[in-house]
Amino acid sequence: MRYENESPLRLMPHMLVFARVVELGSFSAAAGSLGLTPSAVSRQITALEQALRVKLLERTTRKLRLSEAGTEIFAHCLEMAKAARCAQDVAERFVSSPQGQVKISAPKAFGKILISPLIPEFLQRYPKVDVQLMLTDQPGHLLDDFDLLVRITDMPPLGLAARPLCDVQHVLCASEHYLAQAGTPAHPADLASHSCIYLGETPSDSRWQLRHLETGEKVTVGVKGRFSSNHSEVRLGAVRANLGIGCLPIFTAAESLSSHRLVEVLPEWRYETTYHGRAWILYPPNRYLPPKCRVLIDFLAEKLAEPLPC
Repeated sequence: MRYENESPLRLMPHMLVFARVVELGSFSAAAGSLGLTPSAVSRQITALEQALRVKLLERTTRKLRLSEAGTEIFAHCLEMAKAARCAQDVAERFVSSPQGQVKISAPKAFGKILISPLIPEFLQRYPKVDVQLMLTDQPGHLLDDFDLLVRITDMPPLGLAARPLCDVQHVLCASEHYLAQAGTPAHPADLASHSCIYLGETPSDSRWQLRHLETGEKVTVGVKGRFSSNHSEVRLGAVRANLGIGCLPIFTAAESLSSHRLVEVLPEWRYETTYHGRAWILYPPNRYLPPKCRVLIDFLAEKLAEPLPC
């Protein structure tokens, strides 16, 4: 076997064994601490000497003695061994104790209304973990941009681990003032004669699809109105301002419904949209998921499992 021009990286295991031999003073002691046989340790020292083309140890029947070159080389090998132990200590610290920054992306309204209010409690519970919450409705690239992603979908994407957070449904809402003036719809077809507040991003946004919760009957109705917006909190404000009947995610409308500022319209019908299903937290399918990510996943799943007040 040739050892000339050996890559330094390939020599590192031999160098660590050499440092251990010198530290413990014998091949057998080093072998015992490394889980090797004395002959395997001897072969690695020989391989290192041949690669470096210097004698490292003077071997006698009683003890080992470093050569002049071996003394200097041992100092470097010892530093490398110390660096390896430090790296191991850092890894163990991160594995045993959640710490560091977690970058998480969430849809704008969901992140602002549901996730953001939970962060202070999380930071208090885990004082060594920092959180960067990015609110965007554009899909990010896990690993490239974020540690964790929150997405609302019927089915999480393949290739990522996913944990459900909560169901996301939509409701139709209006103020009592508006309904007193315009009347209360008794059937989805009645919406065609009302002022409706919809997303307005695509032509299909003005065609509302509703499904009866008991019979499963489906109805599609074309709606119109003087105001539309692609942000649920803006639509919420418009509904509160008596501009009409709005389609809202339940998490956006929950507080206004529970405080009776708004009332649900057609409660026996479910408004269906692509922005429904479940909120999932997505993360790499990695069994070595950092504790900082694991505790945030567990925390959000615990908190968001609680039902919203309606």
